[in-house]
Amino acid sequence: MQRLLCLLLIVYCPSLAFSQQINKETFTANLENLGTGFPQEKVYIQFDKPVYAPGETIWFKAYIMSATTPSLVSANIYIDHTDANGNVLSHAVLPMIASSAKGSYVIPKTYSGNSIHVRAYTKWMLNFDSSFLYNKDIRILQQKQTAAKAPAVNKPAIDFFSESGDCIAGINCRIAFKSVYDNGKPCNAKGTIVNSKGETVATFTSVHDGMGIFPLDAKANEKYIAKWKDEQGKPYETPLPAVKPGGISLEVRLTEGKRSFIIKRSTTAAENLEQVQIVATMDQHLVYMANVNLKETPAVGGAIPVDQLPSGILQLTVFDANWVAVAERITFINNNDYVFEPEVGFAALGTSKRGKNTLVINVPDTLEANLSVAVTDAGIGIDSSDNIISRLLLTGDLKGNVYKPGYYFANSSDSLQQQLDLVMLTNGWRRIKWNDLVAGKMPVIKYSNDTSYLSLAGKVFGTSAMDMRQSGFLFLILDRKSDSTRNSMQVSLEKDGSFKDPNVILFDTTRIYYQFAGAKDMANSTEVVFNNGTLPSPGKINFDKNMNRYFLDSAAENRNLYFASEQARLAKFLEGTTLEGVTVKAKTKSREQILDEQYASGLFSGGNARSFDLENDPFARSSLDIFNYLRGKVAGLNITGQTGPGSQPSVQWRGGTPSFYINEMPVDISQIGSTNPSDVAYIKVFPPPFFGAFGGGANGAIAIYTKKGGAAPVTKGKGMPSKLVMGYAPEKEFYSPNYGTFDQRNEQEDLRSTLYWNPMILTNARNKMVKLTFYNNDITNSFRVIVEGVTKDGRITHIEKVIE
Repeated sequence: MQRLLCLLLIVYCPSLAFSQQINKETFTANLENLGTGFPQEKVYIQFDKPVYAPGETIWFKAYIMSATTPSLVSANIYIDHTDANGNVLSHAVLPMIASSAKGSYVIPKTYSGNSIHVRAYTKWMLNFDSSFLYNKDIRILQQKQTAAKAPAVNKPAIDFFSESGDCIAGINCRIAFKSVYDNGKPCNAKGTIVNSKGETVATFTSVHDGMGIFPLDAKANEKYIAKWKDEQGKPYETPLPAVKPGGISLEVRLTEGKRSFIIKRSTTAAENLEQVQIVATMDQHLVYMANVNLKETPAVGGAIPVDQLPSGILQLTVFDANWVAVAERITFINNNDYVFEPEVGFAALGTSKRGKNTLVINVPDTLEANLSVAVTDAGIGIDSSDNIISRLLLTGDLKGNVYKPGYYFANSSDSLQQQLDLVMLTNGWRRIKWNDLVAGKMPVIKYSNDTSYLSLAGKVFGTSAMDMRQSGFLFLILDRKSDSTRNSMQVSLEKDGSFKDPNVILFDTTRIYYQFAGAKDMANSTEVVFNNGTLPSPGKINFDKNMNRYFLDSAAENRNLYFASEQARLAKFLEGTTLEGVTVKAKTKSREQILDEQYASGLFSGGNARSFDLENDPFARSSLDIFNYLRGKVAGLNITGQTGPGSQPSVQWRGGTPSFYINEMPVDISQIGSTNPSDVAYIKVFPPPFFGAFGGGANGAIAIYTKKGGAAPVTKGKGMPSKLVMGYAPEKEFYSPNYGTFDQRNEQEDLRSTLYWNPMILTNARNKMVKLTFYNNDITNSFRVIVEGVTKDGRITHIEKVIE
């Protein structure tokens, strides 16, 4: 069921009467404008494993959400990899497929750092607070260990937080605290609060991961100091925040199906605090508003119904009579509405050396799901710092670090919810700038959201509209780095010199040669700029060096070191492989694999497609046309009507017409029908959906590749100017050996720590069960299986199983 924010609740009751209406309608309208016009995106990335070594590939899958559902705001996502100092190692843009993206990064063999930092974001996210971009440190194991050093002394620090922002004199306030060591681990602290006379006025003790809470009856003009000890009994002193002489406090309590609140006003508070508003929001949308009269009584209580709200962070803010925010509190709502649980098991299990395994995932009938799966050696450990649930529901909306946030979603017990409330009390959350909103000032948009894939686009500068009309169009030759063939095309020029073709998606690095059709000399007097909207590499990134600390136990540390050393040994051995050996390996590839490497690129390479080698198929030479050749060869592809030169049969897949391509350039069905099969080397038929097609390819695609040795190749043309254009990061396929077939590579030692990685598993009611086959390595005897993903309506899953 779609999880939606509940309708606006305006509460009126005698105890919450408000005598005036000061810009309430304007405030509500501004908030609605913010929520609908400026949606916020959150990113989570699943990696295939927690730790890597130089030379290995980091495989990842990014999920992008907006509010409670997969994001439809952006079509592209950026992934930056940096060293520990923020120097950019890789800047890549990836296409979002079903609100997600998959990719990889090869760690340089010469990399000497102990970590790689990953930052992920959409262009739209750069318009807002950078604290909410995805940031994570990845541990890198180095073989050459430096001489052992004396362990560094980890120093603890403690911070104190008044529940709603300020400690007010004359009000018994609740003070939360969090104590952590400088390595990121929690510190269990205990101590006393003393006043300026040295008198003890309160005591405190950590109750969970260095956090706790205590009451304080603060006095005006008084300064308080915390005298406390860490776990080793070492003493410290830390001053508490200053006490305000007057004001408002907001207390929130967790009760079944609601959030109870108490608003207190000090006797010394100004008149603007006699009548206030309490506002509750989720994802920048209003869910509750009440008028509160504190003129006759110093405290007023109320309750907000939350049982119909989606799970996530609820923000409560108190405004004075002039709509100035004076108190704020966040609380987490857990209605257990966010989870879906596919069945995950093994139809065949082989934990022995190179044993065959069949992993089965069965998703409930009514759900359309987007999943990713990682199977690793169980001994290498797991990154417990975050998972898809805790990131998209919790840490993606918080500033500050949360220690092992996945823990807070282990169950829904009252004790765990109270512990999670300590996280709410000790972490900052300021997505909405209330002063700007009250004034009607919306966020400044510097970067428009990507609404389409990176396609061919640009503009001609330095010429007139008349010259544009005379030229008519621009002749282009696309020479892609990942493809030895060249494609030619032409694009029409608009009056202002702009041109575009949204059907031409750019991958990797493409050298584009160009010439003006009607006026070839124009190339010498104009400037042609190709701009597909990509952001340039930032060069260097600043990030919190103390964030995302990841801790391995000693057994997992040793297991990872073992894999790293064994893989380094194997890599060194294979460096001596002769050229003849490499040639033998190539001969073991199938004809279709060779053709795919020779012809296909980008989203057209690999994939779940039926491939046909027409050069070695006698039936191709006797076929009337391509459709006559394909008829009856692909299950689900219906080709009806007359075929042959000049005819246009009906081609249907799932009730729609697939996309057609020749040499990866989009064409219409008539061009496919007029293509002579004897000129075709290779055909790929992609079942729905095919994400290389413009608009998502809901009806699949048919890709035709003409023989490279047939027609005269497209040449660059002497003297043609050219520009280098960056596109999507090149695709790389995860290698999973098949020990059921003969392959020269099967003679090598198998020391993979990641046994299987599949980042893109899409299910629906027709295809709800997925069977995935993989083989064990030479040394693993137990697997860790992690399945993560989201459904179309925003439900999330995180399943972890250890198979022995």
